[in-house]
Amino acid sequence: MDIEDHSLCGKLLIAMPGMGDTRFDHSVIYLCAHSDEGSMGLIVNKPSLDIKIDTLLEQLDIPKGEQSSDIRVHFGGPVEHGRGFVLHSRDYDAGDSTLHVDDSFGMTATISILEDIAQGQGPRDALLALGYAGWGAGQLEGEILANGWLTADAEPELVFNMDNEEKWSAALETLGVSPLLLSSTSGNA
Repeated sequence: MDIEDHSLCGKLLIAMPGMGDTRFDHSVIYLCAHSDEGSMGLIVNKPSLDIKIDTLLEQLDIPKGEQSSDIRVHFGGPVEHGRGFVLHSRDYDAGDSTLHVDDSFGMTATISILEDIAQGQGPRDALLALGYAGWGAGQLEGEILANGWLTADAEPELVFNMDNEEKWSAALETLGVSPLLLSSTSGNA
């Protein structure tokens, strides 16, 4: 398969050991956009250790309703980490503000989704990411060809419901790859 001829939008990127960029070590990234101009994705398995949804809502002056649902806050990537993106199930739609990635996933980056989540009217499944991972034209394809990433189909159960520590191994296993067999070094025979 020639990856340049196929969109990776809606796929998972699974970081290979030893890829060289520690920010992406054992990362699983959901690709929200992929085209000839570049790619954009959200890391879905690296929770923010210092930011909780309640703190974020308070900082944004968003009152939390009685039926408010909890949402995990993640480090979405090294680009614009002060900006928030909500990856969510397709049962939520904010009109032109929602990017319909595929039949299972949408992404909304406006404050209205946080207000709806705070009032218990948000999507069934959601993950809030601060920042994103971005690639220029051809950059991601080059990293894939250099064995920096594997690609896999994205399953909502893995993205939204699985423990963050298990997502990398589980994503590999969807490809039939055992994480124990991967080496962080490569060489020639």
